[in-house]
Amino acid sequence: MFGSLRCGCGEHLANALRRIEPEEGVLLYMRQEGRGIGLENKIRAYSLKDKGFDTVEANERLGFKPNLREYGVGAQILTDLGVRDIRLLTNTPKKIIGLEGCGLRVVERVPIEVAPTEDNARYLKTKKNKMGHILSVE
Repeated sequence: MFGSLRCGCGEHLANALRRIEPEEGVLLYMRQEGRGIGLENKIRAYSLKDKGFDTVEANERLGFKPNLREYGVGAQILTDLGVRDIRLLTNTPKKIIGLEGCGLRVVERVPIEVAPTEDNARYLKTKKNKMGHILSVE
């Protein structure tokens, strides 16, 4: 799952770990593959993408909203670890809203991008244009 060429997830994870380590930060992994639809449905969505649908259209075709992620449990785990203020590695404004809505304070959004490839360029553009992600991809 972290090695998918279609999303750059593995590269994001490796980049995040390199950036977190010197600051003794926290990486919290939540099992919310496919924006909360689960791994099995994410694979079904990949099949729809192979037929020309973008990631939002594929999720909707499967009967899901574009993003079903929940932030409450993650926020509680961070709170239990003593985290209150966060420099958050993200390109997703909704993550900031979700975490702040759970009582955490995002003091800085730190961009974390992967270079677009032939395999993930359309996916990244869809995230930017349809989901409001802050990305430099054109």
